Amino acid sequence: MFAVILVLFLPGWVSPKAEILCGAEPRDAVLVQFEARYRGARSLSATFLQEYSENGKVTRKEAGKSYFLHPGKMRWEYEAPEKNTFLADGKYVWFITPADHTATRMPAKKSDDWRTPLAFLTDGIKLSRICLQVEWAADVSPRQAGYKVYRCELRGAGDADSLRESVAKPGGAAKAHAAKGAGSVLFELSPQGELSRILMDEGAGIQVEFTFKDWQWNPVLPKMLFQFEVQPGMVIVDGPLPDSPGLRQ
Repeated sequence: MFAVILVLFLPGWVSPKAEILCGAEPRDAVLVQFEARYRGARSLSATFLQEYSENGKVTRKEAGKSYFLHPGKMRWEYEAPEKNTFLADGKYVWFITPADHTATRMPAKKSDDWRTPLAFLTDGIKLSRICLQVEWAADVSPRQAGYKVYRCELRGAGDADSLRESVAKPGGAAKAHAAKGAGSVLFELSPQGELSRILMDEGAGIQVEFTFKDWQWNPVLPKMLFQFEVQPGMVIVDGPLPDSPGLRQ
């Protein structure tokens, strides 16, 4: 699932052939609105729900509020079932667990955490850069009436101009790894092009789903919201961020 999200939300490397395939006319009006709205946003906020399922049964739910600031900064405040914070400050990604008085950090360009690529929301995105094809998923029912579910068929390794060149760029190793495992991702949009849901299939019956509500466009967000502040008695750990409880084996 890490690989799928990295391909979906980290733009910047794609062959001209792929752009032509995805960019062919006529373009879906909702997809056009989706790209334009998020590419033009300087800041965003939304409430979110994450659900982890195994063989169709929900095994874990996590909820809270997320904040995004151009370019590529974000903060996820988890309120339930535990209070935790995921922070991307542009240099590091942090996972802060107040109950354990611990903050784990990792350089953003090395992170394969599934939340990191969602910074795309205020960092510019073109679907033609990441999908060989985007089409209406007629076989998948939307959660809300009037919404549409789309399937992004991710490009494979052969669609990159040069995997060797990609690996040499920041984050390129993760992108190259993702390209080798092309698949598809479902996402649901409102008639106005707002992102409502993302659904990823990890295989072996495991799915991860994000649902977003109450989008706020260009809210005034203090820069301090995206800066890490050490609290008294807090221990800072360098290394991979802890697995989400919903994904622990």
